[in-house]
Amino acid sequence: MTTSVARKERLVTLVLRPSSPPVACGIALAAALVLVEIVVVLMLKRIAPENAFGAVFLFGVLVVSAGWGFRLSIATSIASAAAYAYIHVIESSESLVPAVVVFLALALLTNTLVGQSRLRAVESARQNRRATALARQQASLRRVATLVASRAEPDEVYAAVTAELAGGLGIEHVSVVHFDPVHFDPVHFEPVHLDPVQARSGLDSSTPGTYVVLAGRDTTEGHRLTPGERLTLGGHNVCTAVAATGRPATIDFTTATGDIVDRLQGRGIALGLGVPISVDGRIWGAIVVGSTESSVEPDLQDRLTDFADLLATAVYNSETREELTRSRARVVTAADQARRSIERDLHDGAQQRIVSLGMELRTAQAVVPEDLRELRQSLDRSVDTLAQIHSDLRELSRGIHPAILSRGGLAPALKTLARRSPVPVSLTTDIPVRLDDSIEVAAYYVVAESLTNTAKYAGASHVQVTAVVTDGDLTLTVADDGRGGADPTLGSGLIGLHDRVAAAGGRLALHSPPGAGTSLTVTIAAPTG
Repeated sequence: MTTSVARKERLVTLVLRPSSPPVACGIALAAALVLVEIVVVLMLKRIAPENAFGAVFLFGVLVVSAGWGFRLSIATSIASAAAYAYIHVIESSESLVPAVVVFLALALLTNTLVGQSRLRAVESARQNRRATALARQQASLRRVATLVASRAEPDEVYAAVTAELAGGLGIEHVSVVHFDPVHFDPVHFEPVHLDPVQARSGLDSSTPGTYVVLAGRDTTEGHRLTPGERLTLGGHNVCTAVAATGRPATIDFTTATGDIVDRLQGRGIALGLGVPISVDGRIWGAIVVGSTESSVEPDLQDRLTDFADLLATAVYNSETREELTRSRARVVTAADQARRSIERDLHDGAQQRIVSLGMELRTAQAVVPEDLRELRQSLDRSVDTLAQIHSDLRELSRGIHPAILSRGGLAPALKTLARRSPVPVSLTTDIPVRLDDSIEVAAYYVVAESLTNTAKYAGASHVQVTAVVTDGDLTLTVADDGRGGADPTLGSGLIGLHDRVAAAGGRLALHSPPGAGTSLTVTIAAPTG
């Protein structure tokens, strides 16, 4: 049903052309049709001389009315009426006036009806174009929104927006830009940088503000803006106007000034249009388009604003995730520093005093007379107790923060964990250099927690631990042959490990099908310490 309707609409559009061909073509066609009509009528008169065949002369009127404007169709009607009158005069002795009046009335009615149909065809074509453009825009927005919803990297979203605008909506030149923090002199309308001290004091710097191109598309390859390219704000151009006012701006590019004009010189851009990208109440950047035409579609600004809103969402989400990661890192770093401080205080304070007290007791025991056997035994028990306390404190301090991790690095620390594990561990390490402290600590506690969970809950007979650095990434795997079925939502241990790994910028994946063991894999980008 839909296909049939579409065919009918195409046929109507073909006959009742929404856009007229050149007038000269219409005049030539009208003259040719009138001549053909005269010839046809003369031939028909030989067959049926009693008929006037006036309807034949309406054919040219109908064709011209369908393809051209009202004026040419009226002229054709008059010419057809004259031809009809000529045939009527030479073939009949009847009065000419009634026949011509009737013919002109029919021609006028034909012009009116066909003209109305043509107007409806024009409106239908316009509505179809608008619906097609809207459908393309919605499809483009849906594709970009899908990227944003899937938490794609901002660079990917920038490139997608420029591609959709340049390809899907047919825009010749489009770019996404990010403004550096600037302040505008209200007198000279010139952007200037502010450092934090100036920003608080209200003082201006003489350094001009800049903006960086994040993505760009152009139908002419040589004029495409390159991601990472930095240009200066100032002058009369779209980017400067949007950055200064925070509102959409349209500028005649032929009168524009500034760095962007020099950069796109020779491109032939006639009109520039830009809309702001507002993130959390600040003007973060802009989408800027250029056209070689002096005018653009009226709703183009609204379309760009829709894409700008999606970009703002993507940027806000990315900044929020980055801030969450930084916040996690600060919390984990503060906790690690507190652990390190407690371990150091225990080692340098309580443990040393216990050792010193034990030595003093041994000294006192040495001077106790042999006949005071009970006192000597009591002192001996006290020394043993102090030794046990010292051993317990050493284990406690190792659990708080392993000193061997600070002294020897991740590989020796993992060897110590494997040696102390109640479940046999096969350890494979390939860590040629020291890693960043936060990464080593995160990896250490992942293995420590995993071995503890294996010993307590897995019922495993063997654990395989692998820690290797390849292509700048640390990949850590802990796999056991236990009962599996580990659920990270049932305890805080795995959740804490996930937060610690995320704070270090890594990813943690758990695979634990029931009856098939548990495998924990961590990947962290590993800059060396």
